[in-house]
Amino acid sequence: MDKEKIVLIDGHSIMSRAFYGVPELTNSEGLHTNAVYGFLNIMFKILEEEQADHVAVAFDRKEPTFRHKMFEPYKGTRKPMPEELHEQVDLMKEVLGAMEVPILTLAGYEADDILGTVAKESQAKGVEVVVVSGDRDLLQLADEHIKIRIPKTSRGGTEIKDYYPEDVKNEYHVTPTEFIDMKALMGDSSDNIPGVPSIGEKTAAAIIEAYGSIENAYAHIEEIKPPRAKKSLEENYSLAQLSKELATININCGIEFSYDDAKADNLYTPAAYQYMKRLEFKSLLSRFSDTPVESPSAEAHFQMVTDFGEAEAIFAACKAGAKIGLELVTLDHELTAMALCTGEEATYCFVPQGFMRAEYLVEKARDLCRSCERVSVLKLKPLLPFLKAESDSPLFDASVAGYLLNPLKDTYDYDDLARDYLGMTVPSRADLLGKQTIKKALESDEKKAFTCICYMGYIAFMSADRLTEELKKAEMYSLFTDIEMPLIYSLFHMEQVGIKAERERLKEYGDRLKVQIVALEQKIYEETGETFNINSPKQLGEVLFDHMKLPNGKKTKSGYSTAADVLDKLAPDYPVVQMILDYRQLTKLNSTYAEGLAVYIGPDERIHGTFNQTITATGRISSTEPNLQNIPVRMELGREIRKIFVPEDGCVFIDADYSQIELRVLAHMSGDERLIGAYRHADDIHAITASEVFHTPLDEVTPLQRRNAKAVNFGIVYGISSFGLSEGLSISRKEATEYINKYFETYPGVKEFLDRLVADAKETGYAVSMFGRRRPVPELKSTNFMQRSFGERVAMNSPIQGTAADIMKIAMIRVDRALKAKGLKSRIVLQVHDELLIETQKDEVEAVKALLVDEMKHAADLSVSLEVEANVGDSWFDAK
Repeated sequence: MDKEKIVLIDGHSIMSRAFYGVPELTNSEGLHTNAVYGFLNIMFKILEEEQADHVAVAFDRKEPTFRHKMFEPYKGTRKPMPEELHEQVDLMKEVLGAMEVPILTLAGYEADDILGTVAKESQAKGVEVVVVSGDRDLLQLADEHIKIRIPKTSRGGTEIKDYYPEDVKNEYHVTPTEFIDMKALMGDSSDNIPGVPSIGEKTAAAIIEAYGSIENAYAHIEEIKPPRAKKSLEENYSLAQLSKELATININCGIEFSYDDAKADNLYTPAAYQYMKRLEFKSLLSRFSDTPVESPSAEAHFQMVTDFGEAEAIFAACKAGAKIGLELVTLDHELTAMALCTGEEATYCFVPQGFMRAEYLVEKARDLCRSCERVSVLKLKPLLPFLKAESDSPLFDASVAGYLLNPLKDTYDYDDLARDYLGMTVPSRADLLGKQTIKKALESDEKKAFTCICYMGYIAFMSADRLTEELKKAEMYSLFTDIEMPLIYSLFHMEQVGIKAERERLKEYGDRLKVQIVALEQKIYEETGETFNINSPKQLGEVLFDHMKLPNGKKTKSGYSTAADVLDKLAPDYPVVQMILDYRQLTKLNSTYAEGLAVYIGPDERIHGTFNQTITATGRISSTEPNLQNIPVRMELGREIRKIFVPEDGCVFIDADYSQIELRVLAHMSGDERLIGAYRHADDIHAITASEVFHTPLDEVTPLQRRNAKAVNFGIVYGISSFGLSEGLSISRKEATEYINKYFETYPGVKEFLDRLVADAKETGYAVSMFGRRRPVPELKSTNFMQRSFGERVAMNSPIQGTAADIMKIAMIRVDRALKAKGLKSRIVLQVHDELLIETQKDEVEAVKALLVDEMKHAADLSVSLEVEANVGDSWFDAK
């Protein structure tokens, strides 16, 4: 039988390692969670590797510890713990408590002393011991049956080094006991151990390897080498003895410890499961698959309806003016199931069967949307083909409301809304069904599928009032009702229409790309003098930096970096590097567009993409399946992709684009009179800015000055730094700083405005657009300079970009409604950033062009006019 084994963890040390190794994480409450998440992953990894029976975690007490009365507190010189880590310590203890893991602390003693005492006592009882810490001090505890494991956590994962006595000897040339003396000689400022001046780690190791202890080394002081070490030890022997006392872990600290309480057979408790849900550790939830979790009381009121007469009675009871929650579960354009919640204790699930056919349920859902006061759903847009509703319907999208209240989250499913707005922990769809579709689950585990369906309707109903209340409190209710909800219908109309794509032209484009790719490949091989895989960063790095000896190679663990920013700097001086960048562009165009777009062309020869409004933190609409908003415009060959998008026969495209919308928003929101004046009196804002910044008459501004002014204009909107501007313009940091300073001297109102945005965001915790859209900026409270700087850029940019996004959304809604109101057949087929593309009947061109420009120009009332450029063409390329 294997010996029993215990894992002892140094709490603060492992939390600190996890905190600095795992990227910043927060849950929807705003709690920092990266240290807790990293700690749990390390703990689970080690328990699994060791197959340990027992586990306990030791923490330092908050009060300072004195290992020597004549000296400062042990560890007294360590930097204060960052606030983001400090707030996670108590949380970590709560989680461990929920997992029934003993937490060991003792007033007047460090975690080291507790771990040392418990480790040695456990070994004496015949138990195998594993001590886990990031602190090398604990190597002195290594023994025949005590293994020290030191994890190192980074973005690439966690590596753990193991030490038994022979491992300590191999690495440091001293035994674990001698390691104390070695540390006493070399000192450790982080632990406030003074050490002996002029003796570093190598010298300390050599002295202790030769003499075994400080005392024996002092007894042979005349033999000590080098001379400066001899002199220093002779003069500082008492300091060395004090350092040894400070470095020695107390293995008899008197901690009371019950070995039986540390059994690791019940970590996955219901209470711990609730913490995993609350902290949003989705990847850890799978560990709790066998945990018996008490069903929330709501499930007692979930009912499966199979009788047609019962269904009729339920629908009849939904009187006009009622508030309900509704969910339609669909697959391949067919109804799989429907949920209806009419009150806290009345949630019904209907699955098509017998007389209760899918068509009957869909018709009942439409009736409800016509008669009820409020119909709350999750993710309305996919339901619209069934509901046939328009924007005057009483529908309430709870997921979109959740997104507005916190646009930083990844998902807005029913379990997210339950946790964030109802204080409820409910099983998610993945918890109940795994990766199965609901249709499949209805066949394999009807009870779980039924529960999942009911939760969708129940949470949609229960969360609506609270979401409305929170939106009003955040002054975003009108943003929700006047922009986000109507936008759902406009996006739906656009998706339904789709955009025509010519397969043959796309194939020709792909063939042309392939010819150029092969030709470029051969040129690269000729220039480098060898054949290799250009797509392999490792091989490419070796060719460029080892074989061709190009300068400024940055070596990483996997080889040289060949990232775009590295190659961009080399391209002007080395033609082969420019060829490689062009090659990458061409291969991306081929895979993403020439080959990628073909799979999305439907039987109607149109692409029906998906447009999302709950993805970006700033409020911009995003495009997926396929992403039509990311078509490259800098390369001529990239722009040519737009030639494959054409109007239907008898139609043309009208492309309308806002001119410099973000700069105009900046002028309005900042109130800077000079910038406003420049827009009111000049067509070319970049030339005007160049004239002002470089003190050059307007008619003498050079193309280079205008280009630099343009970079500054747009850079200011994004909170660009002097470093960013210098990189972008290939100028010195000093010149870039001068450009930015001159800009702010020219437009002082802009500087005051941007400073005010950062100050307000620091105070409130969020940035806000002209229409009230909020973007939380937790990074502003970070103790990390890079994170804080990023937060400042977000605070400057989000109000401007968010306002521009809101204006585009309003314009889209207005254009969509105006086309219908005037009885025109022309339709919006695409929205890309600041641009709308309309498939226009040839006999409606003039009317649509006028309507488009008028509705877009008047989407917002700014102190400078919104300018719109509209062009007509026989393809998207021609119209653009």
